[in-house]
Amino acid sequence: MAEPRRAAPSAPRIEGGRFLIVEARYYDSIGAGLLAGATRALEAAGATHDLVSVTGALEIPAGMAIALDAAKAAGRPYEGAVALGCVVRGETFHFEIVAGESARALMDMSVERKLALGNGILTTDTISQAEERADPERGDKGGEAARAAIGLADLQRRLTRR
Repeated sequence: MAEPRRAAPSAPRIEGGRFLIVEARYYDSIGAGLLAGATRALEAAGATHDLVSVTGALEIPAGMAIALDAAKAAGRPYEGAVALGCVVRGETFHFEIVAGESARALMDMSVERKLALGNGILTTDTISQAEERADPERGDKGGEAARAAIGLADLQRRLTRR
């Protein structure tokens, strides 16, 4: 039985905030739902975003690092980043490797770079679970990931402007 839908927590306004979204479109329809939720949350907060697509969830951290470094070198650093993708459990150990290693790499990058990061990589047992969680009207995990990044970026703004 599905959990009742909670109201999405609001994110602070982050006018002029520039965010990076790195998405894996291995499951295209799931990726579309995650992206719709994330972009809606960023726009509602007054932020802009750039989008980078990679093959799968395991490539998200490397793609993110490449894009973050390129933006910084160009003098246009991002204030935060959002990772979007999906890993569905199969019959092999591959699920644990992809889910664990992508999450570990993202967490390491977030802490090391002091990056406001929202992790919206779904890890589910079935495609139907992923579809429900990705849908902006039902699970809105893309929106939740974006709001997490926005909240951390807002915290960073508030603490560094003292």
